[in-house]
Amino acid sequence: MIARLGLRLRILLFFAALAAGVVAAVGLGIWVAVTRFPALADEANALVQIGAVAGFGSLGLIAGVWYLFDTHVARPIDLLAGALRARAHSDVMQPLQVEVAQYLGDLAPAASAAAESLAETRSALAEAIGRETARLTAEKARLERLLSDVPVGVMICAGDHQLVFYNSQAAEFLGTGGRDLADQPGLARSVFGYLRAGPLQDAYGRLVETRMEDAASDLICTPVQGRALLAGRMRLLAGEGGAPGYVLTLRDVTQDFAVSARREAFIAEALERISRSVAGIATIREAAGEGGDAALVAALEAEVVALVALVQEVSRANQERRPETLPYTMLRGEDVLDSIKARVEGPGLAVEVSPGALMIGCNAYELVGFVALLCAEVARMSGVGSLLLRLDEEFGGASLRVIWQGAPLTVAALERVLDLPLDPSLPEATGRSFLAEHATDVWPEVLEGGFEAVCLPILQARRSVRRPEPVARRVTYDFDLLAQERRGAVLHSALDQLTYVVFDTETTGLLPQQGDEVVQIAAVRIVNGRRVEGEVFNTLVHPGRTIPAASTAVHGISDAMVADAPGVVEALARFHRFAEGSVLVAHNAPFDMAFLRRAEPAIGKRFDMPILDTVLLSAVVFSQHEEHSLDALTHRLGITISEEARHTALGDAVATADAFLKMLTMLRGRGIGTFDEVLTEVRKHGRLLRDLNA
Repeated sequence: MIARLGLRLRILLFFAALAAGVVAAVGLGIWVAVTRFPALADEANALVQIGAVAGFGSLGLIAGVWYLFDTHVARPIDLLAGALRARAHSDVMQPLQVEVAQYLGDLAPAASAAAESLAETRSALAEAIGRETARLTAEKARLERLLSDVPVGVMICAGDHQLVFYNSQAAEFLGTGGRDLADQPGLARSVFGYLRAGPLQDAYGRLVETRMEDAASDLICTPVQGRALLAGRMRLLAGEGGAPGYVLTLRDVTQDFAVSARREAFIAEALERISRSVAGIATIREAAGEGGDAALVAALEAEVVALVALVQEVSRANQERRPETLPYTMLRGEDVLDSIKARVEGPGLAVEVSPGALMIGCNAYELVGFVALLCAEVARMSGVGSLLLRLDEEFGGASLRVIWQGAPLTVAALERVLDLPLDPSLPEATGRSFLAEHATDVWPEVLEGGFEAVCLPILQARRSVRRPEPVARRVTYDFDLLAQERRGAVLHSALDQLTYVVFDTETTGLLPQQGDEVVQIAAVRIVNGRRVEGEVFNTLVHPGRTIPAASTAVHGISDAMVADAPGVVEALARFHRFAEGSVLVAHNAPFDMAFLRRAEPAIGKRFDMPILDTVLLSAVVFSQHEEHSLDALTHRLGITISEEARHTALGDAVATADAFLKMLTMLRGRGIGTFDEVLTEVRKHGRLLRDLNA
């Protein structure tokens, strides 16, 4: 029992026992004197007074010696022990402050020399390891970049369907593409929180039953939030014992079906136009039978029939094409038309462009080559000196028109152009193959004002808008989670197997019970003993009241900055989703939790997660007599907070997380390895802060 007490408390108990012994000895002496020497009985009062003076004097002397011993011996030993433990377990490199232990003789210099030797050994070891692992680190970085740009979503899940790996494309499918941080995927979270469980469980069950290492199962699934349709393929991971993990690749096929639908609509519209033309030809034929030019009518009818046959051929080809082969990179219409102009324009032929602020999806090389052939044929046959290239929003997509004023381009001439190679070195790449690949067609038109045109529909097109913010391309993973045993109860779980959400708030003031509110909340996740860089929650909050100037001077957040921010209820509801299933960690947690718990009735959720407070953990590690502010703690652990990040919710949350990780290693060094053991220790320091765990 005594061995579990702190050094300073044990020394205090020792001096208290010494004082009690002195008082007992004085009292025993008086009693013996009175009982053994009856002659002194008349002087009993004097003896008692003498004994009291001697007792109080002894107590004062003992208290003074204890105070000096505690100040110059016990407390410096505690400080040295905490500093040495920090350097032994948390990679703190700064020199020991030996001034606090100046009365301990050679102990402080010896401890300092040991710490310096440890630091030098670590530096040499780190340098050697760094040299040996540099190549592996470079290979790992290249692999991460490669996986981050794979054009499909890739996830790896453990046998209990917990996320172990995901790339940025998978994050876009599972979350909201960075627009709602609370709904982003997270390591060690169930994939069923993002994808509907039924298709995944069915595919997983089929693969487990086959017991074949190379077996794969195709599936169609949908996100829990959103209406996208995802095509996936699941393959089991080889493993020993337990439920095997699996790799899941996802591709969004929603756009593929949309492209297919637009293509079919275009074909239907084209056929309808031709049908109207055939009806018009029939009318002309009737008029010709009454004395018109029958030969002209027959020629027109032949051209229309040929056009109908061409469209029907394109329709059949479209039905045979796989929809997923259609999408192309979206290109600026202005750039494509400028490339055509550069190829076509020359002496005697001027080209104007009208891109129409559109983006188009196409094989740019083939499109430029085909339209250049059209322009050359038009210029040759019509003898025109100027052309207009115009891109219009039409047919659910776009149409590229070559416009001129002069003789028309006949269907027969257009057919000849379709058979010409786009490049002499590639005779198989013709205008006809271009139309088939892009599931489109081309035809001559007559425009208002006597202008002739050739119309080329492009199925994939959209309006050109301001470029969105780039999405950070990265992969997030921790393969140790595949083999990690997960326990149901947090209380008896190992500290390094728990998931933590370290958070901080900035507020309008320090009195939540008097109407102060949150103006910013930020958090980071710690999974498997490391902070996950890509899993961050950070949002400004509209407090529903003005922010005092004194508060703005501290955290820099003004009323204008939160004017368009979500309200308190919405922001804290998002944070609750982000923190679900985790242990909450904060510095001075009662202050932050007071704001969160006050919002529980409004959001319909309770912040009943387990909670750890880094103030109390600091007291466990460094003794409660030290200063435990965030600045003092980070300085003690060698963590630097930039001036710009201090007193911002995200900056303080990151610093708290880094300090928490270092203190976890120090706790393990003291033999404290489970959550319930930590609670036992922190509750010994209740006079500093109240522990919030029930």
